[in-house]
Formats: sequence, structure tokens, C-alpha cells
Amino acid sequence: MDEDDREFSQSLVWNYFEQAESTFQKMDGALYVDKDGGTYNYRIAKSLEELSTLGHFLKGSSAAVGVIKVRDSCEAIQHYGKCHEPDGVTQLDPDTALLRLKDTLHNVKEQYEEARSTLRAFFRVQS
Repeated sequence: MDEDDREFSQSLVWNYFEQAESTFQKMDGALYVDKDGGTYNYRIAKSLEELSTLGHFLKGSSAAVGVIKVRDSCEAIQHYGKCHEPDGVTQLDPDTALLRLKDTLHNVKEQYEEARSTLRAFFRVQS
């Protein structure tokens, strides 16, 4: 890899880090739905929809830089947000989907941190 390719790749990865961290913050905000008030079901539906969209977005970004574990977990988030199992077919009730989303979000953040450390080390060594 020549210097220009390395710099280009590094800039893509650094942009991915920013996108991922911003997306995780948005996911955290969407995940927690207050059960008080009469619009609970509406708020759950909107939260699930938002989480599915964010999962889809981060899945694509992760695939583009080769972070496969994060990509796969984001695909699961996308399906849970649509109240489906990761197979994309089996239905889930909204409360179960939210519980699975919470667990998956915790796991994907750990996977991201592992990938982030590896990529940062690679570009430090290569630079």
C-alpha cells in the first residue's frame, strides 16, 4: 500500500469511527422509552423504527471498512427494530425486541471497541 492509499484508507476509517460513535449515541437515546403516559405504544414503535434505521446505516458503514462483527450485529439490530428475529422472518413482540436490542447494543459496542483498537494500532504501525 503506498502512502496515498494508506492516508485515504485511514481517513475512511477515522470517519467510520466518528459515524459509529454518533450512531451509538443516537441508538442509546432511541432505546430507552419512558413507560409513563398514554403514548407508550406509539413511542415504542417510533423507537424501534429509528433503531432499525440506525442499525441499517451502521451495518453499511461497518461493511465498507470490513468490520464484520459489527456489521452482523447491526443487521440483527435492524431486524429487531422491525420486531423480527435476526432471520428476518420470525416475529417478536415489541417488548421482547427492545430487550434484545438492549443486549445487542451492549455487545456491538464491545465489538466496535475491539475493532477500533485493532484499526488504530494498524494505522499507527503503518504510518
